[in-house]
Amino acid sequence: MIPTYKWPSREAEERIKGQAYWDISMQTNVEQIVEDVQENGDKALLRYTRLFDSCTLKQENLRVSEVEIEAAYEQVTAEFLSYLRQAKEKISHFHYLQKPKDWFDQDKTGSCVGQIYRPLERVGLYVPGGTASYPSTVLMTALPARVAGVPEIVMVTPPGKDGTLPVATLVAAKEAGVTEIYRVGGAQAIAALAYGTKSIPAVDKIVGPGNIFVTLAKKIVYGVVGIDLLAGPSEVLLIGDGSVRAEYAAADLLAQAEHDQRSRAILVTNNQAWATEVRVILEEQLLKLPRREIAEVALREFGAVILTQSLEEAFAVANFVAPEHLELLLADPYPYLAQVKHAGAIFLGPYTPESLGDYWAGPSHVLPTGGTARYASPLTVADFYKCSSIIGYSALGMQQAGEPIQYLAQVEGLTAHGQALSIRTKEEKS
Repeated sequence: MIPTYKWPSREAEERIKGQAYWDISMQTNVEQIVEDVQENGDKALLRYTRLFDSCTLKQENLRVSEVEIEAAYEQVTAEFLSYLRQAKEKISHFHYLQKPKDWFDQDKTGSCVGQIYRPLERVGLYVPGGTASYPSTVLMTALPARVAGVPEIVMVTPPGKDGTLPVATLVAAKEAGVTEIYRVGGAQAIAALAYGTKSIPAVDKIVGPGNIFVTLAKKIVYGVVGIDLLAGPSEVLLIGDGSVRAEYAAADLLAQAEHDQRSRAILVTNNQAWATEVRVILEEQLLKLPRREIAEVALREFGAVILTQSLEEAFAVANFVAPEHLELLLADPYPYLAQVKHAGAIFLGPYTPESLGDYWAGPSHVLPTGGTARYASPLTVADFYKCSSIIGYSALGMQQAGEPIQYLAQVEGLTAHGQALSIRTKEEKS
């Protein structure tokens, strides 16, 4: 079911390395959709919604009304609303702790440098939908923006065949401070956010996970707008020393594998007996899983058990993969944090499954995938700010900098740059 490999080996490397999961034909198709929306606006949006979502909408129905949002509150349970609000508080608190601060540094001449941070004015959130409901993703994308002080938070999500959106998603959006909701998904939604249509004004940045077509569309419009990252299939890598119950490890592998058939669930350990026990229990738990067929494909095609000679070697495997989620199922995980070089989110010990990060703990679950944790970071409150540098020199500070700048400008052949200093220096002396 889930194959086993020894490390190091070429077979193990090929199995677990991050890989691009699209081809040129996909990108060409998405480019055509993006261009169509750019040129034809709402007309193209409605056509693609009819084609891809089997949903026929009118232009005036694209935006979700306040009446529909209010009605959604009547359809969710008190328990859902209570737990949603508790999660909201956890996530908001974490992101308040991340808020950057303006700063200034003044030298003895009275000259100063610094940085100031300002929130983006209008951001777009992509929330997957259609046949599923992801209120957790609404919280994980909207709340960092709200904490940053973004005044206009726009959400797009695919409608069901009847044109409705999941009530849980609508309630989560209202609770998280989303200011506009549009029932449109796929590459066409990304194009609408980037270029704007009559119904959907353009945004400054687009964040949030989606399928391959959404990801490619974000790649195409980057530069016209900002984006967070290019997310691929979700992944988890577990490092275990055999001290944690095998049931826990098996459950965490399945929690990842049930996402989608391309999800990656990887177990790395130097304890072969424990690995065998995990595999046996994994098969037992799989039989009871409602999304068994999806998880089976994911485990068989993209999962792996990697056997190493030592824990140090296990961390070398983890750094090679640079996983989205890294679980340290160790007796004492904290001393090993220093060995982690690349990971989107790190979960410490037997009582911190990935699910805590997906729904509750506080950090956003929008994370780098496919090995991009080598250079990319999770979605944070910083994604919703832009920074401006501040430079304010006194006359004395300018005079002291004049000669070095004039020399460096001359080296570069930019005479006027130096003159901008020299003309001021002469004026100050006269």
